[in-house]
Amino acid sequence: MDVLIALGTTVAFLYSIFLGWEWFATGQQGMPDLYFEAAAVIITLVVLGKLFEVRAKGRTSQAIEKLLGLQAKTARIIRDGEEMEVAIEEVLVGDVVMVRPGEKVPVDGKIHDGQSAVDESMITGESIPIDKKQGDEIIGSTINKNGLLQIEATKVGKDTALSQIVKVVEEAQGTKPDVQRMADKVSGIFVPIVVLIAIASFLIWYFVIEPGDLRSALVPLITVLVIACPCALGLATSTSIMAGTGRSAENGVLFKGGEHLENTRGINTIVLDKTGTVTKGEPALTNVVVAPDFNEETVLAIAGAVEKNSEHPLAEAIVKGIEEKGTS
Repeated sequence: MDVLIALGTTVAFLYSIFLGWEWFATGQQGMPDLYFEAAAVIITLVVLGKLFEVRAKGRTSQAIEKLLGLQAKTARIIRDGEEMEVAIEEVLVGDVVMVRPGEKVPVDGKIHDGQSAVDESMITGESIPIDKKQGDEIIGSTINKNGLLQIEATKVGKDTALSQIVKVVEEAQGTKPDVQRMADKVSGIFVPIVVLIAIASFLIWYFVIEPGDLRSALVPLITVLVIACPCALGLATSTSIMAGTGRSAENGVLFKGGEHLENTRGINTIVLDKTGTVTKGEPALTNVVVAPDFNEETVLAIAGAVEKNSEHPLAEAIVKGIEEKGTS
């Protein structure tokens, strides 16, 4: 595709210079048909397409940066019997990491001591924290809700689950969907054929249709080279994949390759394994059902008093729902 763009614009530009020089040298009446604007417009459109592609890549990079931003920047580790705070890059496999309530888990690991509820929604999409105890696996960048944990690091750096997710997103940007591979194959055959047709058109005009008229013979040559350029297809496919996978990553949807994104055009049914995926992603109090011998307001007041000091999402949902109902 770049060959056709370069040939078409260069020939059109040089041909216009030739016509302008000829007009100036011979003093002909009237301005000849020049093609400077055609070459300029083609180059402008190609550069504009490249700009869109770069902007799409920029949005993709921002999505990846947001994913990396979910990771903790420092970790509190116990090394040689001393507790110290180090950069996340300095944590080694086997280090014991201290994670206080409300903090992010710095690395993937196994709970060495302690128990707590861990919010894994950024990985699983489930809004309800998972109870974790000694010996349980824990994922980096998840949030420790209410207990002090000592975690033995088992995966650090590029081996963590979050880093693997980022790697999947980056690999998806580099893969070519079927339509782009097809465009590349077609271009590999199409470009030489177009060049041959352009040369044949020049020779036919120069030797058969208008013998010896170089000016008339160059017009069909330029026309074939410029019009046949399939640059729109090549630019559109790569840009759409970059923009699509980047935008998906921003919304928590990961595609393992461009071909999977392309295959979504044939989807007519989606099956989801959890309600949090299609709802607000957090629990809410919707209905209150009380036994015949109890009063709703009394039940809500008791439930609110019990759950008020809890950090559990269900407790927070109950308290919020009670407050919205005007019961304290």
